[in-house]
Amino acid sequence: MTEQTTSKHVPADGHERSGAAVGFTVFAAVLMIMGGAFQSLNGIVAISEDEFFLQVGDYVAKFDTTQWGWIHLILGILVLLAGLGVLSGQVWARTVGVVLAAISAFAYFAFIPYYPVWSIVVIALDVFIIWALTAHGRDITR
Repeated sequence: MTEQTTSKHVPADGHERSGAAVGFTVFAAVLMIMGGAFQSLNGIVAISEDEFFLQVGDYVAKFDTTQWGWIHLILGILVLLAGLGVLSGQVWARTVGVVLAAISAFAYFAFIPYYPVWSIVVIALDVFIIWALTAHGRDITR
């Protein structure tokens, strides 16, 4: 008879890595990278062409489209860099990723009058990113 062994890596703390948990975290990191790139492009469009985004009605947060462009450009670059850090297993990147995903969700909430469907989609993705990084982020660092 032959003996079969499984090659499961169990770290010193005894916590076994879950494939699903690692997958969720990697997916969240890829979403951060792609979302940061799209958010940066969104910011560049808002900076370069003010009339691209049209405001529909009154809204509590009133900003000039150029101001929103700079906010989205800077936030997008930071989210993209944090996503790269999460992929490399950096603990600081998970923390920064959670904070930036929360800021991004609030920024897109205020951006709803300019681009409503995309804003709601990004808010939902930000909530997923926060969940994945807080619930399963630890598994990717090992």
